[in-house]
Amino acid sequence: MPCSAVTLSLATIAAVVSTALLAIAFSTDNWVRIDVKRTRLAEKIRDENITPEELQSNPIYYSRTEGLFRICFPNDRPKGKAIQAQLYLSPTETYCMNIDYYLSGDENSTADFTPDEHTKLYMGRGMIVLFILAFVFVFIAFWTGVAGCWRRSSGNITATAILMLLTCLFSAGGMGLWHGVEYYETEKLTGSNYFKDWPQGLKSSSVWSYDWSYVLAWIGVGWALIAAILFSGAAVCLRGENSFGGLENQHLHYLMPVYPQKQPGYAYGYAYPTPYAYAQSTQYPYNY
Repeated sequence: MPCSAVTLSLATIAAVVSTALLAIAFSTDNWVRIDVKRTRLAEKIRDENITPEELQSNPIYYSRTEGLFRICFPNDRPKGKAIQAQLYLSPTETYCMNIDYYLSGDENSTADFTPDEHTKLYMGRGMIVLFILAFVFVFIAFWTGVAGCWRRSSGNITATAILMLLTCLFSAGGMGLWHGVEYYETEKLTGSNYFKDWPQGLKSSSVWSYDWSYVLAWIGVGWALIAAILFSGAAVCLRGENSFGGLENQHLHYLMPVYPQKQPGYAYGYAYPTPYAYAQSTQYPYNY
């Protein structure tokens, strides 16, 4: 089997796996999981000056999962009237609320933001843009890959490798910005909803961890890089096979088939009798 066929098959599988993993991670809400032990927290209400109303209405006192677009509550959900208006039932039968990126264009909604909050907001927007561009590159790479396989064109396969490399870089950039948003939320920003100013009882009663969507995203980035490398290898194989086949085709007109000759030889249009013919003529002399 040619080198290009094997490498192209492996590259295609890697690209499909990468796209599937990135799409699943992008659309699901399990990047971060925060488990709040409300039973333990209820015992510390008096010491932490947490009112029962706040304990029932504020989302930070509930176990939740966070994605790129939503915050979901897999178990109990906040009971406050203001927060109830923001909750809705997701396709996975979980109550969620949207993460606001303030895309309406109303500058008044972000007028009282601190510089750190503006930085976090811009990083969040940039993160979404980078992931969308990564999917655009994958879409273009699909068509260049199909054209390259159909035409056995090393140029198209090279373009596919470059596009998959851009997919890897842009999705990795999106992951980097996601970590930047996470850093600002946990280490820089201050306020009742940010980790830095959480009550000590809430911090000790909460368990924070990365979830499976985050893991799938990084694996998808890795598979995109593997696909880019494999497509590059396939382009090199195709270039070598095409050049070798081209040299063979150039010399085909010098090669003439040679077939064994079974009939008596002819020279200048005259046939010469064989010894067998002389023997036949001596056995049956003519009658005069």
